[in-house]
Amino acid sequence: MTALLTGSGYDVAAVRADFPVLSRQVNGHPLVYLDNASSSHKPTQVLDAERRFVEQHYSNVHRGVHTLSQEATDGYEAARDTVARFIGATDSHEVVFTKNATEAYNLVAYSFGNASGSGTAGSRFAIGPGDEVCVTEMEHHSNLVPWQMLCERTGATLRWIPLTDDGRLDLTDLDALVNERTKVLAFVHVSNILGTENPVDVLVRRAREVGAFVLVDGAQSAPHMPVDVAALGADFFVLTGHKMLAPSGIGVLWGRRELLDAMPPFMGGGSMIEVVQMGGSTYAKAPERFEAGTPVISQAVALAAACDYLTGVGMANVFAHEQRLTARLLDGIHSLPGVRVIGPDSMEARGPSVSFALDGVHPHDVGQSLDELGIAVRVGHHCAAPVCRRYGVPATTRASSYLYNTEDDIDALLAGIPAVQRFWGAGG
Repeated sequence: MTALLTGSGYDVAAVRADFPVLSRQVNGHPLVYLDNASSSHKPTQVLDAERRFVEQHYSNVHRGVHTLSQEATDGYEAARDTVARFIGATDSHEVVFTKNATEAYNLVAYSFGNASGSGTAGSRFAIGPGDEVCVTEMEHHSNLVPWQMLCERTGATLRWIPLTDDGRLDLTDLDALVNERTKVLAFVHVSNILGTENPVDVLVRRAREVGAFVLVDGAQSAPHMPVDVAALGADFFVLTGHKMLAPSGIGVLWGRRELLDAMPPFMGGGSMIEVVQMGGSTYAKAPERFEAGTPVISQAVALAAACDYLTGVGMANVFAHEQRLTARLLDGIHSLPGVRVIGPDSMEARGPSVSFALDGVHPHDVGQSLDELGIAVRVGHHCAAPVCRRYGVPATTRASSYLYNTEDDIDALLAGIPAVQRFWGAGG
């Protein structure tokens, strides 16, 4: 990786040189990729790391005595160590590899749902009638539907923290919503649709007052800002690789080790067991007890390479660069007639995802028209349909920047929006 910082600051040109896709054209225009909240591109260093592992070291991990199996196991477990360091975990056994963030949320929800029959060790996680699970109105479906399903299975009650008109959590009734009946408080760190950064300290403090477990969805924070899970104070933290320069098919559940070792398994099968007899089985400690079957081996190695890449750039540098781009985008949108930001329209406590609506133009038409200009944005409800209903829109157009985006990318979008309005005879 070439030098990423120059005397004038962040060297985005050096970063972009590591991403082959950014040199291509779309519909005769240079690619402007602003769909990073959905999925990011991969640098050559990550692609090379995964290819090198698969070509030279791949085998199934754990228990194999031949050289390739030992090398693969070493690579897989080294990846766990790297991810732990990246998120500030002091114990790599607290890092569970999953196939994505969605599986991680389901892992916790199903484990808690299985706890009633798991004996004394797991009884603390048991959920049933009279218990409550609290989420927020801005959750991605992946951190909402598993809790809905858990409540349906167990008879528990789902509650949620509502939204204000400006796209932030309304904490007016927090003490009533998170109460002595609350077993789990699950919330997003940074919203994928609104860009809102939520007050983790306030939410965790209230959960601790009532003895609730806390899960933080970090899918949109871990790729973009320094994260220290110990400082966050939560019990569980989730991230996904494909949003942070790694391939699809790899996610992470971080959990406090004493909790993971006591929680009942999510899935049964090979690799997660200790002793198996026909009359019953005992289970391995974490993280193995939650990694049933052949794990995501090469993907984990690639995720570690992505963590190393981001560490080399510096997460504080990534965050500062994206803040500059987001501020430029918001300032530009404010100057455009007929365009409304859905979510916080200031830089206070927000990430790089900016959702907006154009008067008189459906988001799908906006997205297709921008694509004609080589600009890739995301349109739809962004797996956060309740948010769209809250703000009275069928969908939004979302632009989300990352470490390789430039001011020219933002300016291309800001020039493209009026062109879209003119084409559809709307707004500006």
